Amino acid sequence: MSSSSPPVSAAEMAAVKTSSNGVWQGDDPLHFAFPLLILQALLILVLSRVLAFLLRPLRQPKVIAEKVVGILLGPSALGRNKAYLRALFPPWSAPVLESVASLGLLFFLFLVGLELDLRSVRRSGRRAFAIAAAGISLPFACGVGVAFVLRRAIPGADQAGYAPFLVFMGVALSITAFPVLARILAELKLLTTPIGETALAAAAFNDVAAWVLLALAVAISGTGGGHGPITSLWVLLCSAAFVAAWMVAVKPAMGWVARRADAAGEGGGEVWVAVTLAGVMASGFATDLIGIHAIFGAFVFGLTVPKEGAFAGRVTARVEDLVAELLLPLYFASSGLKTDVATIRGGEAWGMLALVIGTACAGKIAGTFGVAMACGMSAREAVVLGVVMNTKGLVELIVLNIGRERKVLNEETFAILVLMALVTTFITTPTVMAIYKPARAAGRRRLHHRKLQGAVPSAPSSPSASTGAGAAKELRVLACIHGGQDVPALINLIETIRGHTQPRRLVKLYILRMVELTERTSSILMVRAARRNGLPFLRPRRAGEPHDQVDVAFDTYAQLGHVSVRAMTAVSALHTIHDDVAAVAEDKRVSLVVLPFHKRQTEHGDDVENLGPEWRAVNRRILREAPCSVAVLVDRGFGGGEQVSSEQVAHGVCVVFFGGPDDREALELAGRMAEHPGVQVTVVRFVDGKAGSGEQSEVTLRPSHTKNADRSYTFSTAVIDTRKEKELDEAAVAEFRQRMGSLVRFEERVVVGNVIEEVVSIGKSREYGLVVVGKGRLPSAMVAQLAVRPAEHPELGPIGDALASSGHGVTSSVLVVQQHDMSNADEVPVSVVVDGHAHDGEFAKDMAEP
Repeated sequence: MSSSSPPVSAAEMAAVKTSSNGVWQGDDPLHFAFPLLILQALLILVLSRVLAFLLRPLRQPKVIAEKVVGILLGPSALGRNKAYLRALFPPWSAPVLESVASLGLLFFLFLVGLELDLRSVRRSGRRAFAIAAAGISLPFACGVGVAFVLRRAIPGADQAGYAPFLVFMGVALSITAFPVLARILAELKLLTTPIGETALAAAAFNDVAAWVLLALAVAISGTGGGHGPITSLWVLLCSAAFVAAWMVAVKPAMGWVARRADAAGEGGGEVWVAVTLAGVMASGFATDLIGIHAIFGAFVFGLTVPKEGAFAGRVTARVEDLVAELLLPLYFASSGLKTDVATIRGGEAWGMLALVIGTACAGKIAGTFGVAMACGMSAREAVVLGVVMNTKGLVELIVLNIGRERKVLNEETFAILVLMALVTTFITTPTVMAIYKPARAAGRRRLHHRKLQGAVPSAPSSPSASTGAGAAKELRVLACIHGGQDVPALINLIETIRGHTQPRRLVKLYILRMVELTERTSSILMVRAARRNGLPFLRPRRAGEPHDQVDVAFDTYAQLGHVSVRAMTAVSALHTIHDDVAAVAEDKRVSLVVLPFHKRQTEHGDDVENLGPEWRAVNRRILREAPCSVAVLVDRGFGGGEQVSSEQVAHGVCVVFFGGPDDREALELAGRMAEHPGVQVTVVRFVDGKAGSGEQSEVTLRPSHTKNADRSYTFSTAVIDTRKEKELDEAAVAEFRQRMGSLVRFEERVVVGNVIEEVVSIGKSREYGLVVVGKGRLPSAMVAQLAVRPAEHPELGPIGDALASSGHGVTSSVLVVQQHDMSNADEVPVSVVVDGHAHDGEFAKDMAEP
């Protein structure tokens, strides 16, 4: 596999057996093709995933990890140990590994063609074409110039013919990795913006031009005796005829196949998927027969599959996991096993590497930048476009491998170009992040401050009132979900919040399904379908599109409950998905965002499923960045764990009130709930039993720089007027009681001892299906004393955390409400000061539950 490995003869390959009889019969599995292939694949797969995990903080695409693993396994690193190389990667195993990897490569290029929509390329207009032309012609010219330098500087580089060497060098420096580019743009939320669409269209033009140039390079690099220009011309003509035949004959046929598959539905389309996979292999065989690489046929066949409808997504789902997670890493590894960095010897060779990298970056960025500026783009956008267009990926590696197989590139040139592809891809994401900061939307989110207070209509006293002012002030809610498990509790919550069932449509519900962006092709297709101008949008479902359980549930609720429901999907990296939630909340002018807690009961209610710290961090960022009030739902089977109609709603809701803006917001929400005929609301106001007595201590919260916000409760840094807050609390309670009258049961509890025990007893009583609490960022004296409790879920505040924690036996679902108020947005961990003295340690003991 290394440069020093002797070629494998046909006799040696014929002597290799497929499977062993096992160690107990004296066979060494490593001397047989299939068990050795399994071990090689296992090693490559594990190392690729580990390295991808380690590179995740650097925002690197998975292709970087797979390239590096291949180099590490090869003669550049571990392969220096000849015993290891002979045991795990003996020369006779190379054809087996490369054949399996090439099969994965064949289907991956089919997916690339499937992802590339020629109609969007045609719609992109002259600007994208001009940018693509400049982005490929200038680097190609630079590559040709560098080729003359390399032929003189690198020993053996001049053995190849001038024409194929110049073409391969030009293609290697000018190519753009369309799949990697799409993933980087999607992560940066640029894929469906004007700059992203321009980049994608230009990359598509670039890709098509690169394939044409690659076909030209392959055609003119024939190595057999007697093959001259006439042979190369025949190869090119046959290639052109192949593309024309597939576009004229095969494309309509695949349109017919897609329509039949869509009509058959989910259960009956397998035969058409099989036909499509057979078409991939037949197309690959045809182009290999012509004399160009089999992957060219697979790519062209991918272009013939219709992009509209569900068929393309179904084929992608069947193919992508096996190809991307197992077979492609094998291809990268087989390429790495041929890459020997040690062949780059001496200062001059490393200078050549620097020259190639610098020329590749300068040519691509300068060419793209100049034309982009001439087309009217801003300087920053033009630079970003040039940087992302400089991305190299799998197609670059394919070009280099073909050049090496055709003896156009020697070992040292091959190693230099592989490292160039690695470096240019590695620097793309950090460079774009440095230039194009994601904080660009922060100003827009601050334009409108919305909370529930003032948005909720009074209980109508007459039919005219109910159809007039009350109906005009609809409550707009944005409900975020992870999947189908969140739907029943969410619909029951919205049905509870809507208040009056007559008149209808007091609630306008927007559903935002939060989906993590991955490097799968289907994920990119989902981004392109679900976003417009960089944001999630309301996309009407097309005829023939499959309905999943989430769509069906919300469609049913909209029809039976007479509620306006609009569904969207946010496909983003988890560290930026909160930007989507905030942008949609601002765009739709919602007053409340409802979030699912990152822990939820399993279907049978006997265990808790934890979605992980990443989704918990998403909730915390939304709580911090949302332009309106936010409620976090801790679901414990609210409404019986299944969706019910308006007439079937029958449960108790308890609102726990201590005081402060968040508690007042929770009280306002309870007022709307109380208007529902099937909901019985109880408000429990906790009063400090020591208030006004000599036993009451003055409690002050001071910022603590020694505490970790991930493990401690955080409170607002705003300076508050305690007397004014108490007056606001009293006014809110008095107005609420007067407005609600007999609709709500109201009680006051005087607490002298452990307030947490009192609150938890409400959740354990089984009297209430839902307990509503405020987060308590501006806490009352009783809640302030809880600041030093050990926090399990600090984002819920002390009271919400106590009710959400699994160790207290609480059976009620919990809704934790945070009022939107920019003056209270900054939160920090605190220390508790009692009568002028810090008492964190003592309070921690006092506040611990028995």
